[in-house]
Amino acid sequence: MNLEYFIAKRLSAGKGHKNSISAPIIKIAIAAITISIVMMLIAIATGDGLKKKIREKVAAFNGHIQISNFDNNRSDVSVVPVSLEQDFYPEFKNITGIKHIQAVASKGGIVRTEETVEGILAKGVGKDYNWDVFKEYLVDGRLPDFSGERTDEVLISSLLANKLKLKLGDTFMSVFLRDNDPSKMPNQQKSKIVGIYDSGFEEFDATYVFMDIRHIQRMNKWEDNQIGNFEIFLDDFDSIDEKSIEIYGQTLSTLDTRTIKDNYGHIFQWIDLFDFNTALIIGIMIIVGGINMITALLVLILERTTMIGILKALGADDWSIRKIFLYNAAYLISIGLFLGNLIGLGIIWAQDKFRMFKFPNPKEYYIEYIPVHISLTAIVSLNIGVMILCLLMLIVPSYIITKITPVKAIKFD
Repeated sequence: MNLEYFIAKRLSAGKGHKNSISAPIIKIAIAAITISIVMMLIAIATGDGLKKKIREKVAAFNGHIQISNFDNNRSDVSVVPVSLEQDFYPEFKNITGIKHIQAVASKGGIVRTEETVEGILAKGVGKDYNWDVFKEYLVDGRLPDFSGERTDEVLISSLLANKLKLKLGDTFMSVFLRDNDPSKMPNQQKSKIVGIYDSGFEEFDATYVFMDIRHIQRMNKWEDNQIGNFEIFLDDFDSIDEKSIEIYGQTLSTLDTRTIKDNYGHIFQWIDLFDFNTALIIGIMIIVGGINMITALLVLILERTTMIGILKALGADDWSIRKIFLYNAAYLISIGLFLGNLIGLGIIWAQDKFRMFKFPNPKEYYIEYIPVHISLTAIVSLNIGVMILCLLMLIVPSYIITKITPVKAIKFD
């Protein structure tokens, strides 16, 4: 039998413990741990949730990794075509962790209506395009269907539609310069709006119009097997740099690979700051909880001074007695962790389900509501880390037990 654990358990379960002088202080310490773990869980969930959502939105328009011709000069507009006949298309067989690969092409143009003119980036997509992400952003109509004959259907953003004063079912004319000979009459393309989306990402919503890739091929005078670039989606975003290197090594020397982190570095540098903010909150909350537990421990030691003296008189060593109080503190921390997890995970679940809390200015964060996401690994790691760090903080103040002498302690009142 573990004597120290047995005594600590009896002290915690005793009725006198609940009515003692230390009871209010212990409740405050437990409340501090509870509030701290709630704040830490919410900080992790909102930070990871926002990063995940922004990554998804950027990837929805560009894929995680793009394969294009070196001569494209990193332009959003497809300049030099890439052959569709590649060993890695339609499936990468030599590289794991790739979810999907699709062929696209982009061309800059102008939409002119009776009242206004707006520049657009026409993104040509085909039957291999993955529309799953855009189902969430669709606010009116339906997604275009490019699986059959060439069609004039397009998907346009609500932001662009409002600027052009267009609505679902309207048709409009687009003008595209001839890349091979700008001096000639530009290409004109008639389009019909079958769907309207709103991603909340103004940088993309202001320009992107999705149309049949065969229109881009026709205007650029490309062959049916020529496209602008390939977009690759990964199973795990955290492996994007590693996979980019692998993909580069598996493609022709005339092809280049770029990640969305390369193309939109300013966005990813900004969201990387969320990790620092989360770490700062966790650090502050651990200090707050630890200080309250130190206070509770010192009060418990003061309250049990007589017991300490008796145990020392019976031959117990200092470390054995310190372990009794550390076991007791671990029990109190466990209560705080349990309550904190119950409340914190409850709030996270409710936010994920009902989206109760929203950003006052959604444009700054590219999303209307506060997204949340937390993994089981993060929850377990946080709880274990808090328990260990708090106990380490209590080892030093428990040293006061070594200064208590049996004679004075037994007479202590």
